[in-house]
Amino acid sequence: MRHIGEAALGLPRGALAWTGPFEPDADVNWRSFQAGEITEVEYWDFQVARFAELTGLPAEMPVLMGYLYSGTQEQLVRPAARELMRDAQRAGRPVGMLTNDLTAFHAEAWIERITIISEFDAMVDGRRDGVMKPNPAAYLLICERLGVDPAQVVFVDDQQVNLAGAQALGLQCVHLDPANPEPGFAAARGLLQLPTAS
Repeated sequence: MRHIGEAALGLPRGALAWTGPFEPDADVNWRSFQAGEITEVEYWDFQVARFAELTGLPAEMPVLMGYLYSGTQEQLVRPAARELMRDAQRAGRPVGMLTNDLTAFHAEAWIERITIISEFDAMVDGRRDGVMKPNPAAYLLICERLGVDPAQVVFVDDQQVNLAGAQALGLQCVHLDPANPEPGFAAARGLLQLPTAS
């Protein structure tokens, strides 16, 4: 996403020097977050401050994310994710989004143009709903909104701390590596007993 943001800002490739889960060895702050030395909020606060220093733009998360995620839906939404969601729904499995920061990170106009967001059967947004992963209440709330028992849920996330929180409540968990997501999508399909993606 950072390369999309660099292009939108007219910056040279590599100017936004954080890589997060896509290249953790190159991002010391991401490694600190993964080690529990800083929180996810602190990680992003640092990135917003650096972004503002580099660009002169306001140090506000929606401004940063507006550039990082300024691509088209085709660039931003993995086809395999969309296919998994739709295949699950066709099989009668409701699909929910459990996010900590959707409305804190993204402007309403961006949320409206990413149409897959409106296709979820239920959503919990931690900032808006006042409960964030890995707090057990966050998982229980999305289960309640979906009308399912936690043991019936296949929970997919890229953060081990969030997966641990879900697993403690009996959810079936799948780690999705953003740099290599295909095995995660395949594992979720297997747990949901869905056919292999075309």
